[in-house]
Amino acid sequence: MNTVTGFVALCRLAARRDRFVLPLWTVGMAAFTAATTALWARDLGNAADLVREARLAATSPGIRLLGLASGPELGAYAMVRNFVLLAVLAALMSVFAVVRHTRQGEETGRAELVGAAPVGRHAGLAAALALTAAANVVLAVLIALALLLAGQPAAGSFAAGAAVGGVGVVFAGVAAVTVQLAASTRAASGLAAAVLGVAFLVAGTANMAGRVDPSGLRVDSAWPAWLSPVGWGQQMRPFGGDRWWPLGLSVALFLAASGAAAVLAARRDFALGLLPQRPGHGHAGWALRGPVGLAWRLQRGPVLGWAVGMLGFGLIMGGMVGQVRDATGSARDWYVQMGGSERIVDAYRASVMLMAGVAAAIYAVQVLLRLRSEEADGPLEPVLATAVGRVRWAAAHLGVTLLGTTGLVLLFAVGAGAAATGVEGDPVGQLAPLLRAGLVQLPAVGVLAAAVLVIVGVVPRHAVAVSWSMLTAAIVLGPLFGATLGVPAWARDLSPFSHVPTVPAVPVDAGQVLGLVAVAVTAVVVGFTRLRHRDLHLPV
Repeated sequence: MNTVTGFVALCRLAARRDRFVLPLWTVGMAAFTAATTALWARDLGNAADLVREARLAATSPGIRLLGLASGPELGAYAMVRNFVLLAVLAALMSVFAVVRHTRQGEETGRAELVGAAPVGRHAGLAAALALTAAANVVLAVLIALALLLAGQPAAGSFAAGAAVGGVGVVFAGVAAVTVQLAASTRAASGLAAAVLGVAFLVAGTANMAGRVDPSGLRVDSAWPAWLSPVGWGQQMRPFGGDRWWPLGLSVALFLAASGAAAVLAARRDFALGLLPQRPGHGHAGWALRGPVGLAWRLQRGPVLGWAVGMLGFGLIMGGMVGQVRDATGSARDWYVQMGGSERIVDAYRASVMLMAGVAAAIYAVQVLLRLRSEEADGPLEPVLATAVGRVRWAAAHLGVTLLGTTGLVLLFAVGAGAAATGVEGDPVGQLAPLLRAGLVQLPAVGVLAAAVLVIVGVVPRHAVAVSWSMLTAAIVLGPLFGATLGVPAWARDLSPFSHVPTVPAVPVDAGQVLGLVAVAVTAVVVGFTRLRHRDLHLPV
C-alpha cells in the first residue's frame, strides 16, 4: 500500500461533505462579481466617468492599498474595487476546506476511523488539496463568466478569474502546511489567516509605495508586491495587459507548499502538531471559574485579531475624508444615497460606519457559531455536567460577543477619527459623529447575533450554513447593495441594516433603534427557550 492509497474514494467523500458549502462560496462570489460589475457599467456610462474614477484610484493612497489601478477600462476599475475582497474570500474558502478535511478530522476522530481502512498516510491531505484546487478552478471559470455576462472582454475576464483562483490555490497550500504545524483546527486556521493578512498588507503597501504613470491612470507597484501571492494576482493586470505568467508563481508555490506539507506530515504523530503546545497552569485563575471567563478566554484570540484589522481600516477610511470632500460624479452620488444627505462628509461617515457594523456582524456570527462547535465536538458536555446550565452558558457567549462587537465598532471609529483629525484638524468634531454613528449600528448587529442563537437552537445540525446564509442575505439586501442592485423595498426591509439611522447625516430615530432592540431581545428569548428544552445534537 502506498501513501496515497484510497485517494479517489476520499475525494468522493470530501466532495459529498462539501456538496453545499463549496458551491455557496463559488456561486456567491461569482454572483457578487456580476452584480457589482453591471452596477458600475450602469453608473459609469461614458469614458470621461471612467477616466475620472481611474485617476482617483491611481492617485489615492487609501484606494491603492485596496486595489491596483491598471487603466480607464470598466473591467480594470471593477478589479480595483473587487479583487482584494474576492482574493481574500477565495483564500478563506481554501483554508477552511483544507483544515476541515484534515486537522478537523483528526480532532473529531473521523480521520482515525478512516485510517483504520486501507488508506495511505497522505491520501486524506491529497484529497483535501485536490478538492480545494478544483473548487478554485471552478471559481475562476465562474468569475470569468460573470464578467462576460456583464459585457467585459473575454481575455480580461478569464485573466481576472485566474488571478482570484490563483490566490485561492496558494492558500490551499498554505493551509496544508499550517495543519501540520498546529495541533488544533482553530490554531491551523489562525496561522493561515495570519499569513493571508501579511500577504494583503505587503501587496497593499507595495501599491501605495508604487509609481503613478504620466497619464495618472495606472500604478506600477514597488518591488515588495512580488513577495505576496495577493500581489501576484494583481500583477496579472486583468483588463490592463492580461499577463498570465504570474499565475505560474501561484501554481509553483502551491506545489511547493503541498510537497512541504507531505514531508511534515511524515514527521509528526497523528493528532499532534509540530509546534510545541504550551502547557497550561495547574490551577485555573478566578476568571476561568465561570462561563463568562471561559467565553472570553475562547474569544480573546479572534477579537484581538479583528481589533487590529478594524483599527487599521479605520485609519485608512478616516484618512480619505479630504478626498471625499472633493468627490464628484458617481462617487459623490453613492455617498449621498447611502447617507441620505447632501452633506458629503457626514454621508461618508455614515457609510463607513455602516461598513464597520457589517464587519462587526461578521465577527459576531463567526464567534457565536462556537456554540454549535462546542456542542458538536464534545466540550459542552463536561461544562453542563457542572452547575452551569445551558442558558447561562449561551448567555455568557452572547454577552462577551456583544461586548466584543461594541469594542470593534468603537475602535474603528477611533481610528477613523484620529486619521480624519490628521487631515482636517478638530479632534472632537471628527470623533464625536463617528462614535454616534458607530453606536447606532449595534442594535442591528445584535439582531443578527440573536438570530444566530435562534438558529443554533432550532436547526443545530445546519446552523453554520444557515447562519452564514442569513448574514449574506442581510448584507446584500441592506443599504450597501440593496438599492443599487434594484432590490425591491420590501426585500431591503428584511435586513436589519436597512433600519439603522444614517447618523450623522440624519438625526437619530429612537423608534428605529428601539424597534431593532425589541427584535433582538425577542430573538434572544426564543433562542434561550429552544436551547433549554431541546436535546444535545451530536454528529451522527
